Order: sequence, then C-alpha cells, then structure tokens
Amino acid sequence: MQGRGAGSGSDSVELQDYLTILRKRWVSIVVLTALAVAGAVAASLLATPMYRATTQVFVSVQGGSSTTELLQGSNFTRQQVTSYTNLATSPLVLGPVIDEMGLDERAESLAGRVTADSPLNTSLINLSVTHENPAIAAALADAIADEFTDVISELETPASGGDSAVKISVVRDAAAPTSPTSPNTKLNLALGLLVGLALGVGFAILREVLDTRVRGEADVAKVTSTSVIGTIGYDEDAPQHPLIVQSSPHSHRAEAFRRLRTNLQFLDIADRPQSIVVTSSLPGEGKSTTTINTAISLADAGSRVALIDADLRRPSVARYMGLEGGVGLTTVLIGKAAVEDVIQPWGNGYLHVLPSGQIPPNPSELLGSQAMANLLDKLTRTYDIVLVDTAPLLPVTDAAILSKLTGGAVLVVGANKLHRNQLAESVGALETVGARILGVVVNQQVRKQGDAYTYYDYASHTSTGEPVTPPAGRRGSRALRRSAKDVRPTRPASAASRQPISASQQRGEGIAGLWPGEPLSGSSQPGSGEQRTPR
Repeated sequence: MQGRGAGSGSDSVELQDYLTILRKRWVSIVVLTALAVAGAVAASLLATPMYRATTQVFVSVQGGSSTTELLQGSNFTRQQVTSYTNLATSPLVLGPVIDEMGLDERAESLAGRVTADSPLNTSLINLSVTHENPAIAAALADAIADEFTDVISELETPASGGDSAVKISVVRDAAAPTSPTSPNTKLNLALGLLVGLALGVGFAILREVLDTRVRGEADVAKVTSTSVIGTIGYDEDAPQHPLIVQSSPHSHRAEAFRRLRTNLQFLDIADRPQSIVVTSSLPGEGKSTTTINTAISLADAGSRVALIDADLRRPSVARYMGLEGGVGLTTVLIGKAAVEDVIQPWGNGYLHVLPSGQIPPNPSELLGSQAMANLLDKLTRTYDIVLVDTAPLLPVTDAAILSKLTGGAVLVVGANKLHRNQLAESVGALETVGARILGVVVNQQVRKQGDAYTYYDYASHTSTGEPVTPPAGRRGSRALRRSAKDVRPTRPASAASRQPISASQQRGEGIAGLWPGEPLSGSSQPGSGEQRTPR
C-alpha cells in the first residue's frame, strides 16, 4: 500500500473542514468570545462618562440688496465656513475662553475636547465640547460660540474701518446633556462580541493547522491510504488492567479487540497471512497490550495462536501475562533450546507464548538471522496464526526487519501521542523494505459519550441476579471462569496451562506435552482434553 505525505489531503480546505474545526474547537471559541465581551463590559464600567454639549451658529453676509449680491454673498459664506471651522479650535478662540472660565489647562488640551463641523452645503457651524461635567460642557460650548463670533467679526473688519461684512449669529444655545455620549456600552458589547468571535475562530484554525497529532481515523487518512482495522477506546484504568479481554470481557475495550480480531481474520482472505508483526512508531503507544489482547481474542475464538515477544529492547509480554521470561526467543535463536521446550501455554490451551528470553547485545542481527526465519516457518506450520510483538519502528530497525520475514505488519497508533510526520516516517520505513502494511490500529482514542453503544455494556450475572466481579490479579481467568460457571459454559483448562514453567521444564522435561503440533524433539505427548491435533 502506498503512503501519502504528511501534508497531503490538506491542500484544499472545504466548508465541511471549517465546520469540523468549529465543532472540535468550540470551547476555545466560546472562551475567547466570553473574554472579549467581558473585557468590553469592564472597559465600559471603568471608563469615565463623558458628556457632549453642542451649540450652533449661522454665518451670513451683511449688505446687498439685489439678488445677484445676495447670491454672491451666500457663495462667499459657504467658502469661508471651512476656514471658520478650523479657527474654532485655535488658541485665538480658546485662549480667552480659558481665561474667562478660569480653567487650569492649556489651549491645546482644550482643543482635544472641542470639535467644529459644518453640514454639507450649509452656512451652519456646529461647535461641540466634551467634558466629564454636563453643565461645564454646556457653558464651554456657549463661551466658545461667543468668543468665536467676536474673533470672526474682528478678522473680517476692513482695514479702512467700518462694519464687518460677515455676521455670526448663534441659532442654538448649548443645553446640559442628560446622558453621556461615552462609553457606548451597546457598541462596546457588539465590538467585543465580533472581536471575540474573530479571535476564537482564528485561534481554532491556527491550532488545527499547527496541531499535527493523530487523533483518529481522519488523521490517519491524511498520512496513508492503509485501512484502519481497529479503534481501541481510551481507558484511564488500562495500565492497571492491561489484559482487558480477560479481566473485563464485557467492556467496550474488550469488544473493540474482538472487532479487531474479526478484521484480522478477514484480511486478504484469499491470501491470509499466518504471521503478523505488531509494532508502533514510538514507545508507549500500546503495541504490546494490543498484541496480547488480540492473541487472547483469537484463542477464545478457537484459533491456535502463537504469541512471540520479539521486542528484545524492552520486553513486556511475560510481565503482563505472569509468565517466566528468563528463557524464550533468544534461547531458541542461539540454539540453546528447542522452541517446544520453552514455549508456554496460557489460558484455554489455544494460546502459546514465547517470551523474549535474555536481552541480547545484538537484537537486530538475531531477528534478521536465518534461525529466526526457520522459527517463523516452523510456527506458521503448527499454528493458525503467529503474532509477533516487536520494538517500535522509529528508534530501531527490528520491526522493519521482521516485517519482511512475516506475512505483514499491523501498525499501532497511539491517539494524541503520535504526530502525522512520525506516522508517515513509520509507514515509509515499512514500505522501504517492501513489507506489507496490513492495517492500522488507533489505540487510546478518546470517544464522546454518544459514540459508545452503552446498550451493549452488559456484565455477567449469576442466577440470583448478582453481578459477577472479576477477581483481582493478572492471571485470574481460571477463578473468573469458576465464579461464572453457572452463567455460561467454558472450555476446561488444566493447571499446567496457568503456571509458569519450572526449572525442570526449562530443561525440556515435560513442556513438550503441551506443544500443539507433533513432537519435534522426540518427547512424548500425553493426552490432554484441551489440546487439538494439528490439521
């Protein structure tokens, strides 16, 4: 299967993508909008109320008896009005007003609170003053209008003497305003809402662009065309109960592993691989627990399963399953023991586990050796399916080497842990060696309440109606089956199938009897009601 680059699939952003981002990041949008609105409210409450008082004057030309003279005078005043509005805020007008009213400020400071404007195509001038006190604002407007009238009359008086040709008349006195002009609370709230929404949406889009973590199937599809064959939900108690299929078989996570088992059984049905490598990109994504629970699910379905712990860097299968891990894969590969002497039965007898053994100094060389190829060939001829837990792909090359020797690889992706570029690098590492990528398993995916089929989350009950509580411990399936034997039939399990191998068994004295195939080292195979002969 061909992988795609980490950035592919995002070149064209459609409306649906934006709607998805808004649904995904709605909390951030709401929070930023609320903060912006709260800021607008705070600014409005903290701002000092300002009042504006306005007076209006009319500019006219004196004299002129004919229509022509009156028209010329009217045009003259309109042209002069623009100059007069600029004079209204000059020190020539404001200086005497400051002295008259005894204000403790400069003309430049007062000019910042005075505005003069003229309606279009009129000879009217509006003089407005803003002040914290409405009465002072009105008094200042009237005083400026009076001084403005005197200044214009003086400026327009001819040098030869006589009356000024321009007459300024006050047509509207200023009145003390009853309501402040600022702050405008409604306008501030509207602006805060718009600014908050803009910031929230922008922040949500920016986070989505910068956040390259894999969260689900959609993010996997942006990187590779490989199918997602399983999605395991997030469970905060997963570290305390790693073998969820055994400890809580009716939980959502256990059912997810059974769905994964079903998908594995139908992978490439015409050419179904008998050996599968399970790996991940980085440590901590849950590849080992995924491998173990999948193996248990396959064994519960009646398949003969061999589980190999080929993570020779940080082996964990034996610890999770409560088995002896001192001898195992490395012991077989170096020729110190036969596989039938060290492989250990677990559960109902259909699952056999080959621990890692001692950690070698050359893991990659051992896993890529002819001895490993021969071992896989032997196990695939004996079991229905062989699952191989390996080290992560990015730190070391062990998984890529083994993927070439097996039928394919299943890549476990830890939701919210792995980034898309890291997933693309892992897919590329497998494709470089020509390995088959059978599918991707998204692990620890956080699901919403509506995504779960809670109707089917049943727990086993006894005939009295009391729920059956699984016993504590990692290897409690025998006690669990004993407590639930009145509820449903189970396969019998021998005591030997639950116990770790003893010292005599490590030397090959008796473990061969649990080997599901023909005796490979000449040891006898005693009959066992839970074993099946090879097909």
